[in-house]
Amino acid sequence: MEKTPTILVTDDDLWQQKLIEVTLSGMGYRIITASDGERALLLVTQYMPDVILLDIQMPKKNGFEVLSEVKQNEATRGIQVVMVTGSEENESRARALELGADDFLMKPVDRVLLKARIQSSVKLKAYYDHLKSYQQHLEAEVGQKTRQLREAFEQLKESSLETIYRLARAAEYKDEDTGDHILRMSHTAEVLAEGLGLDKKQQDMILYASPMHDVGKIGIPDRILLKPGRLDPEEWEIMKNHTIIGTRILEGSSSEVVQLAEVIALSHHEKWDGSGYPQGLKGKEIPLPARIVAVADVFDALLSVRPYKKAFPVDKALAILKEGRELHFDPDVLDVFFSHLDRILEIQRTGGAAVFKKN
Repeated sequence: MEKTPTILVTDDDLWQQKLIEVTLSGMGYRIITASDGERALLLVTQYMPDVILLDIQMPKKNGFEVLSEVKQNEATRGIQVVMVTGSEENESRARALELGADDFLMKPVDRVLLKARIQSSVKLKAYYDHLKSYQQHLEAEVGQKTRQLREAFEQLKESSLETIYRLARAAEYKDEDTGDHILRMSHTAEVLAEGLGLDKKQQDMILYASPMHDVGKIGIPDRILLKPGRLDPEEWEIMKNHTIIGTRILEGSSSEVVQLAEVIALSHHEKWDGSGYPQGLKGKEIPLPARIVAVADVFDALLSVRPYKKAFPVDKALAILKEGRELHFDPDVLDVFFSHLDRILEIQRTGGAAVFKKN
């Protein structure tokens, strides 16, 4: 029988605590509450909740102290912690991120946003538990293999788990369609890589690295990400920073996949004519994987609903791509896109789940 997710609501404001409890109870979650940091840590040990809604300002132990103890404990570090704060102070957010916070909510808590955050956090915790269980199972099997096979497997496992973990942790929670977009876009990028003659390893690298292209959006404020209209110049400059933020999140990895993801995160908004950002690269100065992802990402975005637009019909999306030839897009990549259009449209129909025959 599937386990009911447990949410620990920690807040010394009893009215706010009750409001959150009533909202989440209606979603079928098991709710436990605490009004101070020491009580919260006791309940964490006793109930092992899936998600903690953690107020920063609390008696006995504040939110930072509770967060630190939860994330430093091997047994509890996988619990998703959503910090609830009454201010947008960058210093407080930076400290919380350093200690391992997974997300933030502002007071007064918006009920719609609360539900979305909790749903996303519960899914991530379930995925974390699945990975942990799967890892333990694999480690038991590896123990029966030879040292050579064990070393090869551990290297592969480390790379794969790091990639999945970074993606899951930084995933864009606010857009319910993000998971489908990532799947469709990455499979489209794989088709383009194959059509350009890249070998199987390079195709796989792009498939697994491309989903992290927008990981930096985790650092962009909701008021900009969710704005239902065109961004003003100041907001647009902030939005463009997601390429730099993504690079900083991914930098320094020993994994080839994450290293490639870093390149894509930085350069997928560069344009063929040099008018893109953040570096204003032109033509083949732009890394090929970023040029591939640019086409795959824009096409899927055009067909998707966004806070600022409706989904475009396929014909209009294809016309926009053609207009961007040698302006926005690499003409060679665009030629491959249109020569493999049937497969790419099949990805749109199936959500990327179809298995394709290689030509």
